[in-house]
Amino acid sequence: MTASRHFVSLTFSALTFVPIAGNVWGQDYPSRPVRIFSAEAGGGTDFVARTLAQGLTASLGQQVIVENRPSGVVPGDSVAKSAPDGHTLLVSTSVLWLAEFQSKTPYDAVKDFLPITLAVNSPHVLVVHPSLPVKTVRDLIALAKARPGQLNYASGATGGSPHLAAELFKSMAGVNLVRVNYKGSAQGFIDLIGGQVQLTFGTGGSVGAHVKSGRLKPLAVTSSQPSVLFPELATVAASGLPGYESRTVYGAFAPAKTPATIVSRLNQDIVRLLTQAETKSRLFSVGQEVVASTPEELSAAVKSEMQRLGKIIRDAGV
Repeated sequence: MTASRHFVSLTFSALTFVPIAGNVWGQDYPSRPVRIFSAEAGGGTDFVARTLAQGLTASLGQQVIVENRPSGVVPGDSVAKSAPDGHTLLVSTSVLWLAEFQSKTPYDAVKDFLPITLAVNSPHVLVVHPSLPVKTVRDLIALAKARPGQLNYASGATGGSPHLAAELFKSMAGVNLVRVNYKGSAQGFIDLIGGQVQLTFGTGGSVGAHVKSGRLKPLAVTSSQPSVLFPELATVAASGLPGYESRTVYGAFAPAKTPATIVSRLNQDIVRLLTQAETKSRLFSVGQEVVASTPEELSAAVKSEMQRLGKIIRDAGV
């Protein structure tokens, strides 16, 4: 009996030692500057990364530096190969987890990263040239069915969120819209305003000024619920295409095997930062809505998009 009690006591001590050690490790973090890898400077992903870096520098007590890399798989590859100690992080959109449906990637989007938080998202706005004889999504679908292959939509990067928003719309509505590919969204808007193309799915930040000036006509917002960015607009789902949803998701990630204590601290610090009024206002000004989720919610969003949009990518031959 004495030996049994001694064994139980030692076992309990061993089991309780692990979280204590984890807490000590977490208290030592960070011990040097933290790097956040992001896409090219000047884009939406870079803006989110720099917003987080500024706030985390204050809360972590170490300099947080944004390192820009060419968009695509490069930022994710850099982080996947980094030490899992919380000193190298990633801010990315769906390119991280949808790239594998377009070509072979050097990482596994689910296995090689730990989600920290779904920081913000940005719904798209379906806008058309003012001369197009439509007022609602239903009108647009009816017109597209009456004129198959005659309506063109402007699109930037292949496989980007605006491109996939249009392909999802085509698939769900059963219409034939022709893609006109541009190197960047700016030229696409120029041609849309000029009437060379008829519609596009633009980010909130990119369409706002054109809508206010009357150069473009908004039909609906692509989020599942009405957006605070465009409160006057109905959703695509509610105005003609039930079940439709598309958005640009900006998530923060750490390399796989990063200690849970560090991921938890980062989540708490980032959520605290994002829910501050000043941060919300800053992101709102560029068409981004704060989410500030749990790691589990980001994980669920990634898996849902992979299942839903992966099929669209394959079917459309993106």
